[in-house]
Amino acid sequence: MKQRKNVVMVALAALVTGVAMLVYASVGEVAASDKLPDPEAEKAQSRIGPKVLYDATATPKLVQRILKMIILAAETGDIEEMRAVLESNELKPMVAAKHIDDPIAYLKEQSVDGTGRDILATMLNMLSTGFVLRGEGNDAMYVWPYFAEADLTELSPRQQVELYRLVPPKQAKAMIASGKYTGYRLGVAPNGIWHYFLK
Repeated sequence: MKQRKNVVMVALAALVTGVAMLVYASVGEVAASDKLPDPEAEKAQSRIGPKVLYDATATPKLVQRILKMIILAAETGDIEEMRAVLESNELKPMVAAKHIDDPIAYLKEQSVDGTGRDILATMLNMLSTGFVLRGEGNDAMYVWPYFAEADLTELSPRQQVELYRLVPPKQAKAMIASGKYTGYRLGVAPNGIWHYFLK
């Protein structure tokens, strides 16, 4: 009888433990998915800049379309292939602060060897990094890389590595010290219009 009572008590204890673990796990799941705002994390993010995004497939279809066109043209290694992409816009994207009649010729002039291949490489590298959505409504713009909209003095070590992968180390170090990104940036509106690729 005593032995049977012990078995019942052990079984009951195991049942209570199992239920407690189940309840704890459920509460843990709710807590993880319904976290309260973290003021410190929000403050840190606001110092760096807009929220950094990495999934370009989450952008509008028209944005994805122009990005695919840019990438396919850049991967050919022939900057002339980018001409059709530039001309697919309502207006050609800005490649400098002033008006440029022939953006392709201008980009060749800016390249290290006159072919524009390093410019194409920069485009591809840039589009493989994080980006941000800046502004709202008609003023909204997807901007690559996110460094263009960030305070570089607030970058985490991981983000600094991302910057070093995008620009030469000496330039990256100078940018981090000044807090400002001075390299190429690319902007596409939510309606798929490519607005600029410039420094």
